[in-house]
Amino acid sequence: MQTKPHVMVVEDDESLADWIGDYLLENGFDISLSNRGDEAINLIRIDDPDMVILDINLPVKDGFEVCREARDFYDKPILMLTARGDESDEVNGIESGANDYLIKPVRPKALLARVNSLLQRNTNSNQTSRQHQFGHFKIDAESRSVYLADTQIDVSSHEFNLLWLLTENAGNVLSRDEIVNQMRGIEYDGFNRSVDILVSRLRKKLDDNSSRPTKIKTVWGKGYVFAPDAW
Repeated sequence: MQTKPHVMVVEDDESLADWIGDYLLENGFDISLSNRGDEAINLIRIDDPDMVILDINLPVKDGFEVCREARDFYDKPILMLTARGDESDEVNGIESGANDYLIKPVRPKALLARVNSLLQRNTNSNQTSRQHQFGHFKIDAESRSVYLADTQIDVSSHEFNLLWLLTENAGNVLSRDEIVNQMRGIEYDGFNRSVDILVSRLRKKLDDNSSRPTKIKTVWGKGYVFAPDAW
């Protein structure tokens, strides 16, 4: 018998948490609930759910803190669910290690689509042990580690996902639309700058010249390309 995916919902609005839990139960998931940030950290560590749906406005510790702390030991999908619609909050969520960001009020079918998409991508990434190496650069999908000249580079979960996507398509230009689609399962709206911010951070960590990058190049009007011969 196939085990149902376990989704943990961390939401201090009990009525909303119950509604999300009931809806996902009806659609074939096992559910656990938490309404406090400090409690959620312990439960994520103990229960190791397949995915976490995480509100930002939580008592004791907010969602950003929970996400950052969880990423020290938890590498499965985290979907941030919040009433905040500011771009800065979305960027903070991504920088904290969230895989996706959904704004309230919750649309049930959109929520279910995001959950299924994140779980499927996580399953696909765990099915094979892969790595890419270009000169002094190496990225390993199994350990989710990045090395430059034998020195391990500290990257966030979202930075790793973007870097892996670029190396999987080394030498080929990926548009922002394609990047957002493959990383988050949604269409690029033309205004989201999170991809640009992640690329900028990766360039700094990989010693790429920000004014004249040679490793992760910008192709104006088209997108970004990982240069396989620049390492």
